[in-house]
Amino acid sequence: MIEQQPFGIVDGKPASLYSLTNRNGLRARITDYGGIVTELHAPDRTGRLGDVVLGFADLGSYLAGHPYFGALVGRVANRTAGARFELDGQTFELSANKPPNHMHGGFAGFDKKVWEADAMPTEQGPALRLHYVAADDEEGYPGRLDVTAIYTLRDDDALHLDIVATSDRPTIANIVNHTYWNLGDEPTVLDHEVQ
Repeated sequence: MIEQQPFGIVDGKPASLYSLTNRNGLRARITDYGGIVTELHAPDRTGRLGDVVLGFADLGSYLAGHPYFGALVGRVANRTAGARFELDGQTFELSANKPPNHMHGGFAGFDKKVWEADAMPTEQGPALRLHYVAADDEEGYPGRLDVTAIYTLRDDDALHLDIVATSDRPTIANIVNHTYWNLGDEPTVLDHEVQ
């Protein structure tokens, strides 16, 4: 099952929030603003559903600034030292949004774009296809980059993400999802045990 509801307006463009529910009742909420996973309700060991990702209930909180909660981050995730890189003997200057470095795609990286969205059922479960085209020289990167990200909430209770990007010239890309996980009811993860 897939539901769509208005989530607000970003730079004159409407943003939506999509709720994907698989046949077992697992639910993910994803917005086309930044491809952000705002919620993922998964069962604990007793079968009780709880939200296991950090996020906000409203668009205004995301627009006010956040540490990339649940977002698709790119064109390149992480920091690019000195806000520049060399490719094929040419140096490219990027926006220095974390001076002196470039971080997570710049001032207006993928996390701050309203992506084209198509909700679709699949054999594995409900899916949300997001599409964005980054212009040549956007934030300083060479090449027009055509990006498709598909979130599928599979009926085996996995949230699966496929990302495909193609460019019309040599470039760099490292696109990731930046979800913050908290698997317990406590406000911190300090008591989590991971293996």
